[in-house]
Amino acid sequence: MRLSTETMIARLRETGDGDTLGGRIWRARDAANLSMRELADRLGVRCETVAAWERDRAEPRTNRLFMLAGVLGVTPAWLIAGIGRAPDDDAGMGSKEALREQLDLVKKLHAQTGEAIAALEAELDRIQQTVRPRGG
Repeated sequence: MRLSTETMIARLRETGDGDTLGGRIWRARDAANLSMRELADRLGVRCETVAAWERDRAEPRTNRLFMLAGVLGVTPAWLIAGIGRAPDDDAGMGSKEALREQLDLVKKLHAQTGEAIAALEAELDRIQQTVRPRGG
């Protein structure tokens, strides 16, 4: 089954929570009952850096993102895209079932991404064949 690009984008958007990275950092920090200063101290960054992240004026580097997820008790996937359980969801992120559920979701998204890539490649091939000059 081939899916259109629009369908794939719509499906990927359905998995997220509609918030921004900064909004999710703030939500997770609030759920963890940490002040901005406490979070900054735990990560070894300035308070202004955390503030910039929460206001979407800057993004943490990859290593800091993983540290941030660990300190806040969420997954990097949730911080980045809102995929998985938010910190205030009923089920805890550390439970085996919650982790299995997230793994299954990531696998499903991986498969959908492969389908989207195949659809885009097929469409590109089709376009290239129609654009080629005829008669050699």
